[in-house]
Amino acid sequence: MAYISFQPSDFYNTKLYTGTGSSNVLTGVGFQSDLIWTATRNEIEIHPVNDSVNGILSYLRSNANDSLETGQTQTITAQSSDGYTVGTEDRFNQSGNTFVSWNWKAGTTTGIAGSPSITPASYSFNATSGFSIIKWAGTGVVGTLPHGLGVAPKMILVKKTSAALNWLCGHEAGGWTKNWVFNEAEGLNTNTHWNNTSPTSTLFSVSADGLVNASGSDYIAYVWAEKKGYSKFGKYWGNGQSSDGTFVYTGFRPAWVMVKKITTGTGWYIWDNKREGYNGDNETLVSNTTAIGGTGTYLDLLSNGFKTLSADNTWNGSGDEYIYAAFAEFPTVSSNDIPGLAR
Repeated sequence: MAYISFQPSDFYNTKLYTGTGSSNVLTGVGFQSDLIWTATRNEIEIHPVNDSVNGILSYLRSNANDSLETGQTQTITAQSSDGYTVGTEDRFNQSGNTFVSWNWKAGTTTGIAGSPSITPASYSFNATSGFSIIKWAGTGVVGTLPHGLGVAPKMILVKKTSAALNWLCGHEAGGWTKNWVFNEAEGLNTNTHWNNTSPTSTLFSVSADGLVNASGSDYIAYVWAEKKGYSKFGKYWGNGQSSDGTFVYTGFRPAWVMVKKITTGTGWYIWDNKREGYNGDNETLVSNTTAIGGTGTYLDLLSNGFKTLSADNTWNGSGDEYIYAAFAEFPTVSSNDIPGLAR
């Protein structure tokens, strides 16, 4: 029996392209993206993050604490039902450079539930795929916000958009009395940014802290819930072996995997199913740096999960703990009854 009634590529897809330096129409995404996260693969460059709630012409940087860049008319200039157009801005379309964008669709459901104490300025909910984007003006007091997903989220990213302050990442595996700084490599921190309160099926909580809810400031949150056969958020323990590394079961063939060591300072490493390399030699990028993508013996993307192939303590140190987020290319069994296979 299929885990999900949709194809994962209806809601997540990786797009590769080569820059032209002039208006460049990109197709093959499969939907109109609500979150477009771009990285240059062959040159040191920022990682811009555009979304439909902030406005697709604006962007944040996953590798920095910068405020929202607005009115950027030569970044993403248009969208379609199958992709988008990039303009002449180098970090999106420098001639000859190679790029990857990671794309998520939201916006298929509406409606606020749970009687939140903070009303969003705007939002885009997708209960089917478990992804939402919420924008709000800070109140300066402890509050709750709606996420529209119908089940408790597993991972939340929050960024103050009106000033240069760090990104926050909350993840169920770390608990909701703690967080990571998403634009840095540091380990898990204890704090009260989530008001020491786990998300519910309708709401997530924020404190009065300036990173999440200062009066007169603007914020954006990207919120994900887990959907069996499509997305998975959890943790694993490294075994320090390269010949037989840790296997992580997801229930699908991954299209995208992000890994972060829980306790100490290592980066946020991302693999996907489209970039150069194959199992045993997959290209990685680090979302909190501007570094060029590297290839090496890192991990396998399998039919039902992923397996580390290195003893590097960045993702497989003996006895070390890691969080991960993963999205599917194929579930183990999909709605077309075709089983997912390894790459």
